Amino acid sequence: MLWRLVALAAAFAVVSADLFTSIADMQLLMDSEKYIPTVLDKYIKQEQQRLKELKDLVAEYTVRNEKQMVNGIKDLTNPINAFLMIKRKIFDWRDIEHHMKANGAQGFLQRLTDANYGVRQPTEEDLTGAAIGLLRLQDTYRLDTKELSDGKIFGVQSNYTFNAFDCYEIARAAYNQEDYYHVIPWMEEAMERLEKEDPPTANKNDVLEYLAFAMYKQGNLKRALKLTEELYKSDPSHPRAKGNVKWYEDLLEQEGVKRSEMRKNIPRVSNDRPASALENSERNMYEALCRNEVPVSPKALSQLYCYYKRDRPFLILAPIKVEIVRYKPLAVLFRDVVSDEEIETIQELATPKLARATVQDSETGKLVTATYRISKSAWLKDYDHEVVARVNRRLDMMTNLEMETAEELQIANYGIGGHYDPHFDHARKEEVKAFADLGTGNRIATVLFYMSQPQIGGGTVFTEVKSSIFPSKNDALFWYNLHRNGEGDARTRHAACPVLVGIKWVSNKWIHEVGQEFRRPCGLTMHEHERYVGDLGGPEPRDAPNFSAYPKKK
Repeated sequence: MLWRLVALAAAFAVVSADLFTSIADMQLLMDSEKYIPTVLDKYIKQEQQRLKELKDLVAEYTVRNEKQMVNGIKDLTNPINAFLMIKRKIFDWRDIEHHMKANGAQGFLQRLTDANYGVRQPTEEDLTGAAIGLLRLQDTYRLDTKELSDGKIFGVQSNYTFNAFDCYEIARAAYNQEDYYHVIPWMEEAMERLEKEDPPTANKNDVLEYLAFAMYKQGNLKRALKLTEELYKSDPSHPRAKGNVKWYEDLLEQEGVKRSEMRKNIPRVSNDRPASALENSERNMYEALCRNEVPVSPKALSQLYCYYKRDRPFLILAPIKVEIVRYKPLAVLFRDVVSDEEIETIQELATPKLARATVQDSETGKLVTATYRISKSAWLKDYDHEVVARVNRRLDMMTNLEMETAEELQIANYGIGGHYDPHFDHARKEEVKAFADLGTGNRIATVLFYMSQPQIGGGTVFTEVKSSIFPSKNDALFWYNLHRNGEGDARTRHAACPVLVGIKWVSNKWIHEVGQEFRRPCGLTMHEHERYVGDLGGPEPRDAPNFSAYPKKK
């Protein structure tokens, strides 16, 4: 009998829908809209000319009909006139048909499509993706449903608010993902807004049906019964309402509730958040880190410092600014290592190549898309532009690691609620096929360039060591993925937080083992680790001798 409870199903076309995964694509879509008024204006003028020609035909036929009324049957008795009449009927009708069918809409629609420069129009799947992204933001940053609907984020008012139908669509997107936890507050918000709307933007009966089913799925049987009775009262001919009332009554009876008590003492709504693919403890830590709610001990902070990296001849003249942001495992920020002009060039090169970001399937080794990584990325080679080659040469200076065996520079742009759940950059022991095609070993280290700075969110967080680093434009975050003995470092498990407000562009370089034998040799002990970038056992930079050309005065 469960079929009775199924609400209106949403039918989505099976297409590649990932417009929502990149703000860059959405910017292109917005830019394409500026051509619409011009194209529509031309279409209107063409239609006006076509309608004028049709009006001229009306006038011509009116005169012809009046003449035929005078001549009457005499025209038909003459074979010449009869022939000409038949000819007119054939060719004139073709002319009429041509004028009536000569609607240029298809051509103008094609021009609008061409004006989009390849950016396709959004689909319902894009709307669903955007809604799910919004719900992810709501969870991660603990945003109130009502405030979001009012267009507020942390009390700051945006230009737009949601109507009842907007809330309904968000809830319906959650419903089709079987995410009843989010259906309840958003359908309730839709219901509340419906009461104030005239005319209403959504169908109240649809809202009631979805809300009742979500209440049932979250264990609120009495509320599901009450809402379904309200639906039945509103629409006695509803195809499912009457059957669902009996179904809920039967379920309550099975739980030992008397018929006389089924509509009394209705408890508060129970709406527990469901388990996710992550362990709940890791998910909670991930979200707390994204909100920057996990404090760092003053003792740990007191050990961190900044220094000028000058361990290569070139760097004596042009040192690199380094900020140590964490030990065990080491993580540093290279400050001001990519210019605004370089960032602009890299973004221009990457934008036409952006495609849905992939992850490596641990069983097959192949690249696939995944719901836990929502962004678009592109790969740039040295020969794509001199700027790319320059950045790769600079990476050698920054990290003291060999770049010949590193992967190409990957550029990523995050969309609505775009994120990357906790993961490792390196392959684990069981992932035997990972990077096999490259033949360059495991990923020994990661460099992450921040090419933009979102207003809120978008941090890089390490769930095992409970640390957060938030994007700062022109800087690059660096860490080692492997211990010095070549084993994967489990402490490097990290995630990309969703961007709440702003745009996030990053580029990353994954550096591999092969070629690093002398640049990062094995340690003398199992647990030896770096204290700074390029640590080969010498003094720490803060303890290194002064490089000043002038001796200190005694």
